[in-house]
Parts: sequence; C-alpha cells; structure tokens
Amino acid sequence: MGEPRNIFFLTCDTFGVLPPIAWLTPAMASYHFLAGFTAKVAGTEAGVVTPAPTFSPCFGAPFMPLEPVVYARLLEEWLVRGQTQCWLVNTGWSGGPYGVGKRMRISLMRDVLTAVLDGSLDKVEFTPHPVFRVLVPTTCKGVPERLLDPRATWKDPGEYDARAAEVAQHFAAAFARFAGRVPADVAAAAPVA
Repeated sequence: MGEPRNIFFLTCDTFGVLPPIAWLTPAMASYHFLAGFTAKVAGTEAGVVTPAPTFSPCFGAPFMPLEPVVYARLLEEWLVRGQTQCWLVNTGWSGGPYGVGKRMRISLMRDVLTAVLDGSLDKVEFTPHPVFRVLVPTTCKGVPERLLDPRATWKDPGEYDARAAEVAQHFAAAFARFAGRVPADVAAAAPVA
C-alpha cells in the first residue's frame, strides 16, 4: 500500500489573506495542524449564517482523545518517514474578507489540486509568504499568477497588510496554549505580525 505522496489541509480563510495553495515543510505542517485555522460556514455548521473564523487543533479537536501535540508529533514523523508532502489549500476568500472579497472558485480548487497530484508543482519555485511563512508557488498550472499572491488581489495592499497582521495575532493567541510544548522548528513556523 505504501505512504501517501501528498496530504492536504483544507482551510476556509474568511479574512482573505491566505494563498489558494501553499506547500508546508513537516514543521510547518505540524504548526498548522495544531493551529487548525478554518471557518464555520453556513451549510456545514448548525445555526451559522455568516462565516466565522475558528481555530480547532488538528482540524477536529473535539474528536481527538489525546493531546493535540501528540498527533502533531506523529504527523511530522510520518511526513518525514514517508517523504510525504503537505499542502495548505484555502477554499475561503480572496481579494478581501468575507463580504468584500470573492470565494475561491471550485474550478480554481480543482486546478491547484490537479497541479499537486500531477506533479506540476514539483517543478516550480516557492517563496515564503512574508507574514504566514508558508511556501507559495510562483506559478501553478491553470491559476492566474496574481491569485497566488493574496496581497495582489486586494484593492488596497495596506489594508491587506493590516488584516494579515491581525490574523497573525489570532494565530499567536490560538497557539499560546502549545508554547513550550513543541519543538523550536514548529514554533518558528508561526506567522509574524
């Protein structure tokens, strides 16, 4: 059977600050797995009318019987042992937050997933996002380059910077409970404000 070649973390970014696709090193994957950043959206959560951001360790904390740090450590070990790549896929907004920006199109999501699965992203360069530190492809087959840089999709880049810094602070607050309990490389994968 073997190890999977790729693992995908799906996040629904209601702030519109994350790229549609980003590659995560094992330490970054451990960090984002522990952070569990996504949103509660109508149709998937009872009583939710307006999308609301949330941080749920392991993307499902209520269903995890052990401490989240245990699962993050296992994930990182598994990624390294299996030489498995981990990807953060943003199914949320671009060009602004909910109510201003636009939701990522399903066809765009298919294009980014296809680019991973057919190996296209194995052949491109990646640059670290200046705030979230995730590794963003410089090109992705089927995806306009402008969409890969979330800042470029906003009308006001300064507004993007302010919102990205705000989200970085949300990450820091949500991750505080794991301070001192994760390896230094995992803690260093945190967004910077």
